[in-house]
Amino acid sequence: MRRSGLIFLIMAVLLVFFPACGQKKEAKIEEPSFRVGLVTDVGGIDDRSFNQGTWEGIVRFGKEMGLEEGVGYKYLQSSQEADYVPNLATFADEGLDLIVAPGFLFQNAVAEVAKQYPDRKFLVIDTVVEAPNVVSAVFAEHEGSFLVGVAAGLKAKQDGKNVVGFLGGMQFPLIEKFQAGFEAGVKAVYPECTILVDYAGDFAAPDKGQAIAQKQFNAGAYIIFHAAGGTGNGMIKEAKERSQKGDIRWAIGVDKDQYQDGIYGEGTSAVLTSMVKRVDVAAYTVAKMTMEGNFPGGQTLAFSLKNDGVGLPAENPNLSPEILAVVEEYAKKIASGELVVPDTPKK
Repeated sequence: MRRSGLIFLIMAVLLVFFPACGQKKEAKIEEPSFRVGLVTDVGGIDDRSFNQGTWEGIVRFGKEMGLEEGVGYKYLQSSQEADYVPNLATFADEGLDLIVAPGFLFQNAVAEVAKQYPDRKFLVIDTVVEAPNVVSAVFAEHEGSFLVGVAAGLKAKQDGKNVVGFLGGMQFPLIEKFQAGFEAGVKAVYPECTILVDYAGDFAAPDKGQAIAQKQFNAGAYIIFHAAGGTGNGMIKEAKERSQKGDIRWAIGVDKDQYQDGIYGEGTSAVLTSMVKRVDVAAYTVAKMTMEGNFPGGQTLAFSLKNDGVGLPAENPNLSPEILAVVEEYAKKIASGELVVPDTPKK
């Protein structure tokens, strides 16, 4: 056989047995079975408050469900309030199965985007948006506040003090729930205790918070509980400064564990305890419900002591075991329905 004929025969055989040779196969990228996204507010993902707490709940959900971070669960950072709508819309355009917004500042943005994307599902935390594709998560602040009231009353009584205080941001029903629960908790264990109450009219004025704290501490308050956002940081600052000088005073934090915010000297904290809202529980619960096909659209879900939605931090170094035991007893009574905590202050 001539050489040219041999080469032709070899090439024909190769084409028969290796028809796809030289063709690249494109790898098929599989979409995750469920995708959830968080849009942060301006505080950022590591704010030790609503953003971080909500993200921790989403991360727990994602890991338990075997989702990949950045694909199955992810977040978008907002640097200003003007970013809320476009960031929510970005996730909606991507077709995420659940889009989460943490905090009452998102109320208008979620309402707007949910209307534009009726086929998408949204969770808004700490406020209510009435729409069929939005679930709202709210908290029984008065129940958690009752528990820190019990802790404050017992601590004051233990140390021979008879005055405590409450500092609110702006006076409206949500913040009055904190006041009502706190007052009821203090009175449950220490009826003779005097409770001072002041509202700053602002959630972002630490100077006002410190000035009110000075007034209450000067009037004999031993412990002050705040529900005042950034304004409350001024109260914690005043408690730290007095305690560092030997005039021991206590602050009670809110929403997150503020123990670290009260550190002074060589690691001592002026924060007695905190009333924590478990936004991580809300995010995890709704994500799981949605993945299982049970998205509670149009509903408002209440997170309380019964479902671990509010309470004290896991660690409370400044509370004795005896005080914590009494707090736990009251927590069980409230969770079971045996004790109903008022959500409006006594007039």
